[in-house]
Amino acid sequence: MATRIALIGIIVENPEATERLNAILHEYSKYVVGRMGVPYRERGVAIISIIIDAENNVISALSGKLGQLDGVQIKTMYAKAGDASV
Repeated sequence: MATRIALIGIIVENPEATERLNAILHEYSKYVVGRMGVPYRERGVAIISIIIDAENNVISALSGKLGQLDGVQIKTMYAKAGDASV
């Protein structure tokens, strides 16, 4: 099955969710191309960007699990289907 590239943007407002969030990301680590996290201390949040290359169902499952965490907001953006060029 074909894979897609997606960017998952995460804002963590509840620091207690961090341990579970990292555990979920570890479960999907074989699909993660890159990850960048920035603590924004002045606002009391952390902002994380995850680049993932996986099948649609895997991306949806990961997004769903992350979205269920209390105090965590996520948005997922997909590259155009079949567009692997940069």
